[in-house]
Amino acid sequence: MLPVFDFGGVVFRWRPARLVAKVWPQRARTGAELEATVQALFQSYQGDWGHFDQGLLDAAGLIEAVCIRTGWAAEEMEALLAAVPEELVPQPETVALVQELRGAGHRPVFLSNMPTPFVSWLEANYPLGQWFADGVFSSRERLCKPDVALFARAAQRFGRPAHECLLIDDHPVNVEAARHCGWEAELFTSAEALRTQLLARGLLTQSG
Repeated sequence: MLPVFDFGGVVFRWRPARLVAKVWPQRARTGAELEATVQALFQSYQGDWGHFDQGLLDAAGLIEAVCIRTGWAAEEMEALLAAVPEELVPQPETVALVQELRGAGHRPVFLSNMPTPFVSWLEANYPLGQWFADGVFSSRERLCKPDVALFARAAQRFGRPAHECLLIDDHPVNVEAARHCGWEAELFTSAEALRTQLLARGLLTQSG
């Protein structure tokens, strides 16, 4: 079984509501206002930000699209994008599991919806090649999870049939899509819970 890790929210921290509240306190004065701002910005990753994830928009294109749609100032969007790398930091417990899997003889890989600027930042700042045997970024494929075409392309890239791929992702829609494509999948809630799931699947042992 090939462990396939999502990045944002799994290997790397990703808390969009906290990011928005920190950078745009004027748009997060109440819980309801914060929720509305997050939805307007990210559109459940199906709108402008989804195109950013797919590599169909660069940062300038995203800023222009969001500002036209919302009326927000370009300077506000620039400030938010500049703050994203501070949010995308490794989650040590998950990284430890990745390394434990490697020590157990597995070759963990990744499948991440990630815009081009943040791909470049992650590759420049973290030893992804030491943690993972291979990986697929959405912005380089012009496809995003939960598109079935991306799961097919990833399995081909990893050289494994679908039923031998195990997606570890924090978004239920991606977990469901992976299973629809014949993959195995686990919904990530915490590194501790994931370790239990990996033990149950025989990918890890109690002794590590």
